Amino acid sequence: MKNQFHILNGDSLKQQFPEDIQGDIIVARECLVDGTVKGKSLDELFSSRAEFISQNYGGSKQDYYEKAASEFHKILEISANSDINLWFEDDLFCQVNFWFVANLLIKRVEDSRIYLVRPKVHNQYGFAGLKKSELSLLYKNKILISEFNKISSLWDSYQNDDTQKLLDTAVELKDKYPFILSAVKAHIQRIPVNGNVGRPTQSLITIMQELETEDFDKVFREFNTRESIYGFGDLQVKRLFDQIISNH
Repeated sequence: MKNQFHILNGDSLKQQFPEDIQGDIIVARECLVDGTVKGKSLDELFSSRAEFISQNYGGSKQDYYEKAASEFHKILEISANSDINLWFEDDLFCQVNFWFVANLLIKRVEDSRIYLVRPKVHNQYGFAGLKKSELSLLYKNKILISEFNKISSLWDSYQNDDTQKLLDTAVELKDKYPFILSAVKAHIQRIPVNGNVGRPTQSLITIMQELETEDFDKVFREFNTRESIYGFGDLQVKRLFDQIISNH
């Protein structure tokens, strides 16, 4: 029997992971959707991420290496001829992490089978809104990823800010993976252009105006309802929220 590995999109899924599913668990503890992703090598990337995370989310650089980078190194150590299951949702937050993980795994495609496990319907709750029995059913209905080179290349395009190539690849994949195109479009729409602040920030401004409030909890809840495609947690939204308050 092949070795089984499960790469999860966060610790919340790990906590509710069904006991009847066998295999080693690796957790992608990152928010690559937020902040710099520059680095010509993996070491340079982790260095820039450790700097960004410690400055914007707290904790030390050493914490980043122990909690986040260490999990990605486990991916590089996955044994040959394994079954690797990627548990990622459709929102941009999850998709960027998914593309990065795919990029780490690209050299293991030839001797391993790699599957995608995802909720059937995209919503703001994702895996968190499912029971263990429902997670087990999703696992049974996982899909084999046969276009791994293209999915892996999404990370290169994202890291290099090549939005045109990112979009072109997403269009090529849309018949089997339409959710990738939705995430890519959401990413492109968040980039400020010609004085436009970008979709997430503009959405927050609109919500604050419509609700006539600067109460973050209320704004955050409404943002998650309207903009679930981004998959932002409270920390990502709070950074945007604070920038708006500071600028106005």
